[in-house]
Amino acid sequence: MKRLSLLATLLLAGSPLAAAPAAPQTVAKADIPREWIDPDTGHRIVRLSDEPGSSSLYFNYNGYTPQGDKLLITVPEGIATVDLKTRKLTVIVRIATPFRMLFTGHRTRSVYYITMPQKADAAKTVYAADVDTGRTRKIADVTHGEIQTINADETLLGGVETDPGAASASLAYFQKRDTRYDQADYKATGPDGKPLTYAEAKETRMNERLEAKIPMTMFTIDTKTGARKAVYSSTDWLNHLQFSPTDPGLLMFCHEGPWHKVDRLWTIRTDQPGAKPVSIHHRTMNMEIAGHEWFSHDGKTIWYDLQTPRGEDFWVAGYEIATGKRTWYHLQRNEWSVHYHSSPDGTLFSGDGGDNEMVAHAPDGKWMYLFRPQTIPDVAGIKAPNAESLIKPGFFKAEKLVNMSKQDYRLEPNGNFTPDGKWLVFRSNMFGGTQVFAVELAKAK
Repeated sequence: MKRLSLLATLLLAGSPLAAAPAAPQTVAKADIPREWIDPDTGHRIVRLSDEPGSSSLYFNYNGYTPQGDKLLITVPEGIATVDLKTRKLTVIVRIATPFRMLFTGHRTRSVYYITMPQKADAAKTVYAADVDTGRTRKIADVTHGEIQTINADETLLGGVETDPGAASASLAYFQKRDTRYDQADYKATGPDGKPLTYAEAKETRMNERLEAKIPMTMFTIDTKTGARKAVYSSTDWLNHLQFSPTDPGLLMFCHEGPWHKVDRLWTIRTDQPGAKPVSIHHRTMNMEIAGHEWFSHDGKTIWYDLQTPRGEDFWVAGYEIATGKRTWYHLQRNEWSVHYHSSPDGTLFSGDGGDNEMVAHAPDGKWMYLFRPQTIPDVAGIKAPNAESLIKPGFFKAEKLVNMSKQDYRLEPNGNFTPDGKWLVFRSNMFGGTQVFAVELAKAK
């Protein structure tokens, strides 16, 4: 099969380049284990959710309270907390209308969500709910665009708006979603008139959307006043907004599209009028790709998936914001993952694997991984004169945590570390409907 590039995150949530396999066989609720030891890895796995249709957040969205005691997830009734010590699940907000949980605040014990009206021209509304009491308060109406992030002190929401007057057939493929997999709905035919595979159709639609050059604007909304302010406008496809978890004025975003066509990673200051975007990674090789970026928990480093070129050589790359210094950790083909993440203390990384139709074409890649970064020292302690200005190389020592052979990777696992750094939370359809699980990093005794 033709080798395909890994594509960027779609509007609001990423999705893998995978062929469309049959949906996982649904397992009777009584037969879904609450806890077990993975026989292939020796690690303990627990199910945090109570029923199918539950989900944790996308990998770069915060789902934990500032104190690190609770995880917020969606359940069929609305939004629930999971006590990370007792694993008790409590529904705190019951929501009868379509909604989307956005993120949990970095400063307050608030979870933010947005209601999704049935009429296309109706305003969406952002609410915040108190994690302990469930009391809700209205934050702002969103007449146009999508909210994707909140800043470190919870004073600003960040979002992106597509010109409401723009008409493009390519937009339709990103507005209709298959909720089973949190995916946009792609269909396309090739030059021969035959239907393309899921992966090929996705690449075609992504490229069409990029080439449409639809005007877009990034904006902020003041969480106290509701005041809306434009930050940056472009006919490039703007997406994947992320405020720094520690710097309230630093916003990261991407130029969306097929990764080998765009320089994806950018930052901009929202607290400096007239600030210009700053490129974080500039491609130097044809078919080099970089993306699925995230901030370290201390906000000092931007990490991302890097391939030089795509599908051949795999890295997790880091950019130190204050100094511009770069670190690259190398991975093997089977260890490549749709998304990576870093532990709260920055000493560990995780990966959620991928199936064999994805960019790495890994023959054995369907695992949840724990990575321990290893540096490559100077030989005999002898440094090159310009060593400090060069990329610092290293590699990952991988450990398999969960066998994901039954995962349909149209649903991305999106692993993330718990605040105490002892567990990795992920979502999975290995038993049919989507549920939330956690795997313990220490091996079971």
